[in-house]
Amino acid sequence: MRCPFCSFDDTKVIDSRLVAEGGQVRRRRECLSCSERFTTYETAELLMPKIIKTTGTREPFDEDKLRSGIMKALEKRPVSVEAIEAEISALTRRLQATGEREVPSRVVGELVMEALQALDHVAYVRFASVYRSFQDLDEFRAEIDRLAAEPEQKKMVDAALANSVGTLPEK
Repeated sequence: MRCPFCSFDDTKVIDSRLVAEGGQVRRRRECLSCSERFTTYETAELLMPKIIKTTGTREPFDEDKLRSGIMKALEKRPVSVEAIEAEISALTRRLQATGEREVPSRVVGELVMEALQALDHVAYVRFASVYRSFQDLDEFRAEIDRLAAEPEQKKMVDAALANSVGTLPEK
């Protein structure tokens, strides 16, 4: 490792520790020439798979695009930035863990919906309505009914929907 102070090519490691839940190694280093100390962080560089769009085109995975979609769904919802970033990191790790070179965009969309359902039901319905191209209220109602059928989440869904969208009109 080159010294950032004097550009000497050799340093020694004084201390190494695991950080970021074991995902990084923090190394304290000392330059053998000028004796300055500095810290480096080492992480495994795992390649993200390419995303196969529904049109058949392939594009590189874009974490900013993933974040943007999640943030739009969670706009004005009571979810902390830390929880959002944790879900984005988890989604990225899951995609890396597939070991695949290419992943259909449909898989990414399903993973995002799964994460949003755990974070906030209203955000989940927002995202699902765009992702699945809901055409009318019946499709919204069916998805909301499916969420409400989950026993432990029924009260949360009802409260969240009443606060944000109001009650849907009966047919």
